[in-house]
Amino acid sequence: MSARYRILITDRAWPDASIEQAVFRQVDGEVFEAPSTDEAQLIRCAADADAILTNWARVTARVIQAARRCRVISRFGIGIDNIAVEAATAQGIAVTNCPDYCVCEVSDHTLGLLLALARRIGFFHLRTKRGEYNLQAATGQQRLSTQTLGVVGLGPIGREVARKARLLGMQVVAHTASGRDYGLGCPMLGLHELLAQADYVSLHVPLTPTTHHLLGRDQFRLMKPGAYLINTSRGALVDENALWEALQQGRLAGAALDVFDPEPPDLSRPLFQDERVIVTPHAAFVSRQAVEQMRRQAAEQAAAVLAGQRPQNVLNPQIYAVPAQPLG
Repeated sequence: MSARYRILITDRAWPDASIEQAVFRQVDGEVFEAPSTDEAQLIRCAADADAILTNWARVTARVIQAARRCRVISRFGIGIDNIAVEAATAQGIAVTNCPDYCVCEVSDHTLGLLLALARRIGFFHLRTKRGEYNLQAATGQQRLSTQTLGVVGLGPIGREVARKARLLGMQVVAHTASGRDYGLGCPMLGLHELLAQADYVSLHVPLTPTTHHLLGRDQFRLMKPGAYLINTSRGALVDENALWEALQQGRLAGAALDVFDPEPPDLSRPLFQDERVIVTPHAAFVSRQAVEQMRRQAAEQAAAVLAGQRPQNVLNPQIYAVPAQPLG
């Protein structure tokens, strides 16, 4: 006997779908997986889906328009820049995410990258592994308690980064679009003022049309000479060509990047080969606990919608206030 609901998983970065299958069995749902993330393939699969769970695949407006039965799109993760949310809203489809599953991991990773930059750990590691044992190869290190961290964006991760940086003795300043400090009590600055003051700038904002290339050539020119950039949020927040230009011209001392545009990046590019730049493969969110929490949370929110309930983290709540617009 077939299940009542069909749940499409577009893609995943873990070995199996056992957690998701266990959750959906509770609402008489069965999981099926797309053979690829090609848009045409996703369109074919979406036509048979009551719910869609997606990791990094692009759930475009065309995919959503084909998903006539779909009631919820649930993101394995925080950012929803890979989902056409407006198209989902027009079709009355709830969009959910997992906003708190990796706060510990990403904030730890961010501070790890900051410490690696501050103490030249990546630089010395590469040199030493190549056979060069030279303390004088890097200069200019500063005591961390004399340094200022500029946090751009104070969501749960940004706030935790700020808290942990203070424990290291750093001064913390922040920028949010609203100017709200979320109870941190740290100085709130305009973006340009923050860039001019901070020794380290760490990005923690979502990718939207407004934040695309938030840091480009003009912004890098404003940064404090010898400052560092850390990005564990979204690659397209940074104009990578402008970052490389700033490094070549000596305006920045280095950068640490966990996210890229596109992903995976072309690692042969000079930016990623430069020994002043630390590169990790979008790994900041990873721990066994975080991945398990994310998978379960994404599945449980979708299952709640199928069971006639409102999900915990609905990102387009207006669908519960107004009827869905008919498709043309």
